[in-house]
Amino acid sequence: MTSRLPNLLYIHTDQHAQRVLDCYGDRHLKDTHLSGLARRGIVFDNVYCDSPICVPSRMSMLTARRPHENRVWTNEQQLASGIPTLAHSLGAAGYLPVLIGRMHAMGPDQLHGYTQRYVGDHCPNQLGGPAIDRGPLEGTAGPHRISLQLSGSGQNAYQVHDEDVIREAVSFLRGACQELQTGRRQQPFNLSIGLMLPHPPYVARREDFDRFADSMDMPRKSTAFSEELHPFMQWWRTHTGIEIVPSVEILRARAAYWGMVYRIDQWMGQLFRILEEFEQTENTLIIYTSDHGDMLGEHGLWWKHTFYEESVKVPLIMSWPGRLPQGVRCPRVMSGVDVTATMLDLMGAPALPNSSGRSLVHALLNPKQNTWDDVAFSEYCSHMFAPEGGCYQRMIRRGPWKLIYYHGQPCQLFHLDQDPEELQDRAQDPACAGIVDELTTEVLAGWDPEAIARTMDELNADNSILQKWACNTKVQDTLRWQLEPSMNYLDDA
Repeated sequence: MTSRLPNLLYIHTDQHAQRVLDCYGDRHLKDTHLSGLARRGIVFDNVYCDSPICVPSRMSMLTARRPHENRVWTNEQQLASGIPTLAHSLGAAGYLPVLIGRMHAMGPDQLHGYTQRYVGDHCPNQLGGPAIDRGPLEGTAGPHRISLQLSGSGQNAYQVHDEDVIREAVSFLRGACQELQTGRRQQPFNLSIGLMLPHPPYVARREDFDRFADSMDMPRKSTAFSEELHPFMQWWRTHTGIEIVPSVEILRARAAYWGMVYRIDQWMGQLFRILEEFEQTENTLIIYTSDHGDMLGEHGLWWKHTFYEESVKVPLIMSWPGRLPQGVRCPRVMSGVDVTATMLDLMGAPALPNSSGRSLVHALLNPKQNTWDDVAFSEYCSHMFAPEGGCYQRMIRRGPWKLIYYHGQPCQLFHLDQDPEELQDRAQDPACAGIVDELTTEVLAGWDPEAIARTMDELNADNSILQKWACNTKVQDTLRWQLEPSMNYLDDA
């Protein structure tokens, strides 16, 4: 085992559903570079994002604090610059953390502890900043029916963004590895890469789309179950216009999604080959994960925003041949904040103060001494993607049980060992009354939906001023990738 501090290659995609990868059982993707990474490391089976929506999930992974602890519940809210992040911790340990690509942090602080950042986000830094024009694919990035209607083969501006990100990452990684190999660099590299794919639009380049178009299958979950969905899900389906979606749209959007995941994997191969070429694989901690998943038609639902497994569960692969076991699976239940705590522990960096994250390192290195508490939380609070009055929801997974609390509505309860497809809601089962009470008490401990509603009203009031300020002053973005309308198109308009 090496005693030298490791390099870090931390790869964070957007909206990659865990099951859409061969090391998680997908039959369409075969012999991927990510499955090769899995053979050299650990596949984690039960990792839950801290919120099934972009910004709250990402800010939680940055800070190892849950959304209600860092006050970021929506895509419009700003993370306070005084809250230390994983990049601050890595810097405190002596690294110079570099970010290339997506972070999705709102506000003037576009670094949050990173010493350098190349290729920013496509969205404005500030609320009220210059709007995004997606040209012929306008409306397809959000949870709207048009994203299924305008799906298929073509060009997605998010892929153009990621191609720029990978180009910069290859250049940085090759230079850093070459310097390490020749002795011109003494300090290990510390690189985070943020990708947009496979986030909608559900549009992939022709060669990637065609790879899956003829073999793509329909969602596994029975559409009949859609009629029995929870009241919030019924509202969501009606609000987004997906009560009835023709099979041609379903298959087309799914083929494009798989095509985007395939393209991500090809990029991963480029990065892994550089490490091998310069003999850095043995001493590089590689982490691949995502901010949340995508329903992809399961339960009659699309996008994220829900606590079904497809939306709230994320892939996680960790590889460090010099220290971690290889070719194993980890069944432990954990949250995104735990992933951050584990990464910092492996890197020899200080734990983040006031963090809810738990390091899994001891359990990984001593699997026979299982003292890990198999519990994970996720929360979704919104005024925008919600019925009138907003929604305040929180999930707990404890052991095989998963309870979803909906403030003002019935809860849901699933036993994931007996019902991994989540087709049998046990919340009204008299035999489960005790577990419902127990998990409801735990999910509400330290989490007050009424207090959160008041805090979100205050933050929205603050944002109304910040948005008008940015609009009127025409404040310049400090770091932004320019998305052009012409970057988006379908081959068959």
